[in-house]
Amino acid sequence: MTSTAPASERAVRYPPFGEFIALIALMMSIIALSIDNLLPAFVPIQHEFGLSHASEVQFIISSYMIGFAVSQLFYGPLSDAIGRRPSMLIGLAIYLAGTALAIVATSFETLLAARVVQGVGAAASRVLVMTIVRDRYHGQEMARVMSFVMMVFIIGPVIAPGSGALILLFGSWRLIFVSMLGLGLALLLWFLLRMPETLAPGNRMKPSAGAVLEGFRQCVTNRVTFGYTLAISLMLGTLMGYINSAQQILETDVYALGAWFPLVFGLIAAAMGIASFANAHLVRRMGPRRLSHICAVAFVLTALVLVLVSLFYGGHPPLVPFAILLASLNFLFSLSVPNFNALAMEPMGRIAGTASSIIGATTTALSAIFGLAVGQAFDGTVLPLAFGYLSFSLIGLAVIWWTERRLVLRRAGA
Repeated sequence: MTSTAPASERAVRYPPFGEFIALIALMMSIIALSIDNLLPAFVPIQHEFGLSHASEVQFIISSYMIGFAVSQLFYGPLSDAIGRRPSMLIGLAIYLAGTALAIVATSFETLLAARVVQGVGAAASRVLVMTIVRDRYHGQEMARVMSFVMMVFIIGPVIAPGSGALILLFGSWRLIFVSMLGLGLALLLWFLLRMPETLAPGNRMKPSAGAVLEGFRQCVTNRVTFGYTLAISLMLGTLMGYINSAQQILETDVYALGAWFPLVFGLIAAAMGIASFANAHLVRRMGPRRLSHICAVAFVLTALVLVLVSLFYGGHPPLVPFAILLASLNFLFSLSVPNFNALAMEPMGRIAGTASSIIGATTTALSAIFGLAVGQAFDGTVLPLAFGYLSFSLIGLAVIWWTERRLVLRRAGA
């Protein structure tokens, strides 16, 4: 009896809170780093593969997002059946394989294929980070933990373009993928050594098609989960439109910042980190629902100001007000979308893995389509981006109203 007790304790012993946040946040950061690290490499990649138009390079983002979106549908059910830990390790192994293929790619088509494989592997982090947090925390505490995760996560977009540009000083764009390989290996080892299984044995689901379909049915028919999934998709679509357009708007065509692009991009992204820190405290006072709704309204109003300023200057507003408005939108994004995630996941209980898969796959696929549409609409001005922010956020606000309408009416009747 004395010999088995310590083993049982070790089996459920989690890392300290700070290490837990750092580990799962960095696991999630690999998603953004795999996108933003490459932004300064768009021009070298275009030249090496002889691409005729700069917009073609955007497909290294959309191909990654395709693999990232589709494969999320599998990691949740897989993790509900075999556990979070082995599912995450499988995803990291696939990510490393795709990264290695990208390093040796000899054609643009091979690079795109490698990016799809990378996305398939990185999807494990998107699904399982949310699921692991949902296994351990609920309600406002879950929203608070996700705020801390996002606060660490946002360091990626802040430093990634700068680190990518720095790496390019020492060699080709392939070295950026070498850095991704190193980070992936380090995270695999860290997770393997320090993160125990978080899925309780009694909550495991048999890997049957019927159980998976039932999980899908619950997600789709739950008004809160379905509605906030659509709202996340639309809000995330604004961010993907910005990421697709950022290199052409900031570095080359509109503002021609050149070597200053990583710094400005990082400063704009830093607002998200500040907001994530604020959200961790505000969500305990106001609750995720009230806080996210206020910020969603403020997001629409700020997007409207961006459109009006952009129109006033004929699509070429001065850099400083444009950057301030983008930073404000990023700030409001980080006070709303993480809370939308918590609200969407809250009703799902024991099917958290499947729910996280559906939410992740849907939001990624739709936001990638929205973002690519904005990026491909680039016309040498900031107007397509500005109108993308306004239209997507306005529709998202309408979806939130639809989602919450029944609850509002019930409260009003009471």
